Parts: sequence; C-alpha cells; structure tokens
Amino acid sequence: MSDQWVRQRARRTALEAQQRIRWERQAQERRLQALGAYAAMALTHRDAAILRYETRAGEALRQMTQDEGLKLSDAVRWAGGMSVREASRLRSRAVKARGENPHGPLTDGSGAELH
Repeated sequence: MSDQWVRQRARRTALEAQQRIRWERQAQERRLQALGAYAAMALTHRDAAILRYETRAGEALRQMTQDEGLKLSDAVRWAGGMSVREASRLRSRAVKARGENPHGPLTDGSGAELH
C-alpha cells in the first residue's frame, strides 16, 4: 500500500464520518424545531384556557358582588381558595371582558366570545 492510498482512504473515512455527524445534527435540529413549536403551541393553549376560566370565575364574582349585593370579601368566603386581591383581579378581568356591552356575552378581549 502506498502512502497516497492510505491518506486518501483516511480522508474518505473522515469525510464519511463528518457527513454522518452533519446528517445527525440536521435530524436533531428538525426534531428540536418540531418540539419547540409543539411546546409553544401547548403554552398558547394553556394561556387561552387560563384566560377563559379566570374570566368565568371573575364573572361569578362580579355577579355575587353586583347582582347579589355581597361585599367582595364575602364573595371570597363563598368561593374559597383565593385572596380578596385575587378576587379583585378576576372580577376586573370579567368586567373588562364584558367590554362596552355589560349585558352581552363575555369575550376574551379580542372580541371572541367565551363559552
């Protein structure tokens, strides 16, 4: 075997190994991109669900205080599981979701109706 043949063989082996590494990195990058997009989508769905349920809770608190005449602290006692500060935030969110039409459907702030 000549030195030139050995060098060519070694170079070819190294290039093949480097190509495999590039393919593996590209495949990993595609997987990471897909997983990152999935994580972002899941967080967006979570945020939308939180908004929807917090608005519902706030609407119940709004009804307890405005329609039923309770103080917010009394409404908190009836609902449980929150502070007066949290209840105030939730009630404000519900009032904001009602927007200009206080007797109309609840919306998420963008105009989409909450169910």
